Amino acid sequence: MNADATIRRELGQFLKTRRRQLTRAELGLPAIRKGPSGVRREEISYLSGVSITWYSWLEQGREIMPSRQVVDALARALKLSVEEHTYIRLLAGYCDPQLLSEPSPQAAPAHVQRLLDAVGGYPAFAIAPDWTVAAWNDAYAAFYRDLSKVPTADRNLLWLIFTDPYLRGLIPDWEFTSRRHVAQFRAEAGPRLGQPSFMRLVTRLLDSSEAFRACWESHDIERFASRQRIFHHPVVGELHMDQHRLAPSDHPHLRLVIYTPVLTTDTPERLRQLISGESGNPTGNMIGRRDRAGRKVP
Repeated sequence: MNADATIRRELGQFLKTRRRQLTRAELGLPAIRKGPSGVRREEISYLSGVSITWYSWLEQGREIMPSRQVVDALARALKLSVEEHTYIRLLAGYCDPQLLSEPSPQAAPAHVQRLLDAVGGYPAFAIAPDWTVAAWNDAYAAFYRDLSKVPTADRNLLWLIFTDPYLRGLIPDWEFTSRRHVAQFRAEAGPRLGQPSFMRLVTRLLDSSEAFRACWESHDIERFASRQRIFHHPVVGELHMDQHRLAPSDHPHLRLVIYTPVLTTDTPERLRQLISGESGNPTGNMIGRRDRAGRKVP
């Protein structure tokens, strides 16, 4: 399946999923005594003013190009959220052309690595548009693991969340967090889902993880929001961290994720012990920074 066909299929599946999640009462439609009780294509067609043939073709992923007015009308009829409305606009091609043409960086620029290092005692890493981990600092390696020892093909945040038992053990609310990550990944990926690196990642995860498949087929969309996280670390115990995400102005497609300890807890001291090696953590400060290719960073 080529990139355009992948995006059309994604748009069709998204529209179908949202239609099936609606109830007739939400749209002010009468209940049906016989037959399927859900909202029908014909009814979305009527409510949006889009012909039934055109709407059916959209759900089927046919090779058609909806206008922005059609996309907006469907968003209103399907009662989409702002995030969901933005998402179908992106899939329909109404987005910044750079979103389609910008290549995924193979490694973080040197100044980004220096910024991660300057964060010092706070775990931090950078991810590419396809969520490949492009760089990390010593604190993150002590908190999670030295990613230079992970095969390059597996250094992807979404892949690690669904396939690494150790990372799953760190996250006590894994079911909630994993679904949230998939919803955020999908919202950010948008039309990039047709690019080879995204297609390979999603296909690999669908083949490897039933949990990912369930999340992916829900077609949920969510924007990233900073929040407080709790981690159960096997060495130092419970860590209460605030999660932040930044984008360098000269490399806006990179995302820098930084965890800072909640000061009203004992996390600052626990984190200091973990990173310094005082806790008995075998990795500690002997890790040494490395770039995505596994080369030692001076």
